Amino acid sequence: MAAAAEPLLMTVEQYRELPQRTDVISELRWGQAVTVTRPKMRHAKLQSRLVRLLRPRAEHLGVVESEVAFRALAEYDLRGADVAFVSRERWESADDEDNLRGSPELVIEVLSPSNSKREMQEKATLYLATGAQEFWLVDAKLKNVTVVRHEGALVYKGGERIPLPLFGGDIGVSEIFS
Repeated sequence: MAAAAEPLLMTVEQYRELPQRTDVISELRWGQAVTVTRPKMRHAKLQSRLVRLLRPRAEHLGVVESEVAFRALAEYDLRGADVAFVSRERWESADDEDNLRGSPELVIEVLSPSNSKREMQEKATLYLATGAQEFWLVDAKLKNVTVVRHEGALVYKGGERIPLPLFGGDIGVSEIFS
């Protein structure tokens, strides 16, 4: 019996040579090109609201932006953060002809119906291991935010406030879902 062939890992450079498609979004995850669905308006509105809420709290330390492309694993990974905070030093020193190396300090994922629990656990582990200090899962359906840090995860619900150790202060869950 023949052994199963191991899949070939695609590098970021090889991924960038793939034909561009306008009907789908893709990412390079663990050396494999993965097609992801385009988000619906609820998703986009939450991304926009998070950027508007976090930007004034963080602007003295760095940049809050949506759809930040980053290379969690330098050679075999190119992903996009729904919302990210990147320190000013890292933002300004990033190569304009490449992508951010390592994960942003804060990565926020607005959950989509296609996201699995396993996928989110994998992302949290990868991002925290490659530079993120926090990973947020924003669940519009349950109206809660799971904040994962190196010391563990906490779920914040309506009426509660999420501490912002990266910038100081906090943000109310109700502000995110209003």
